[in-house]
Amino acid sequence: MTSRTVTVAAIQMSMAVDVATNVATAERLVRVAAASGAQVILIPELFEGHYFCKDQRASELARALPIEGHPTIEHFMKLAQELGVVLPISVYERANNTLFNTVAMIDADGSMLGIYRKSHIPDGPGYTEKYYFSPGDTGFQVWNTRFGNIGVGICWDQWFPEAARAMALMGAELLLYPTAIGSEPPNPTWDSSMHWQRVMQGHAGANLMPVIAANRTGREVGVNNEITFYGSSFIADATGAKVAEADREEETVLTATFDLDAVRAMRLGWGVFRDRRPELYIPLITLDGDELS
Repeated sequence: MTSRTVTVAAIQMSMAVDVATNVATAERLVRVAAASGAQVILIPELFEGHYFCKDQRASELARALPIEGHPTIEHFMKLAQELGVVLPISVYERANNTLFNTVAMIDADGSMLGIYRKSHIPDGPGYTEKYYFSPGDTGFQVWNTRFGNIGVGICWDQWFPEAARAMALMGAELLLYPTAIGSEPPNPTWDSSMHWQRVMQGHAGANLMPVIAANRTGREVGVNNEITFYGSSFIADATGAKVAEADREEETVLTATFDLDAVRAMRLGWGVFRDRRPELYIPLITLDGDELS
């Protein structure tokens, strides 16, 4: 059997207010990951600053920038080329008069393979993303990078098994989820961290492919709400078992190595894709499960 190994990394970090500091921190941690052998390195969602969706403030809309010429994307394109690593970069995108929560996929030669715009947009106290983002129009994306076929979902996307399965059907070999999640302002004692992990572990096990999740840490205070982000970034193997996990507070670089050919052989041998019955899944393309509606 052939062997096609890849080392992945999840970066966990807290964010400062200014973009330059966060870009510098992310670069430093990417370099740490690359020095540890990582070839695919995941930075958390919207890492350029504090999570501004805690409150609805029109002034925050100015954060959005076009993808073309985006300074943070260009910065990490150069870094990816220098280090020979794959970097999905999460940014707030402005496309004419529309704003998106977007990941730009940068290959190991520094080229941008394309973008994915977040499909599922949450709307609740402290996470008022519908004020800032339109639902993504790219559909789910899987990119053939130097180190394997990679699918990326963004934060709230990670709660939807349909997204993970769609990317798996499109040929993904790794599922990546950059994230910003923590306490719930209506009930700060509610801890969803283990639920959050288990849902993505289920995606790994159901699709027999590794999952990498990178979250932020730290307490961020807004105008009307504050959130303490709970870290707990992790990497799961193709059975859903956690093989690397960060704590709730510390800056961390997690790594794990997978043999993608061995994982593919297991995935094919297990038969979950062979035995699918797409003709029975029509309720999945409706909102209420009623095939006649």
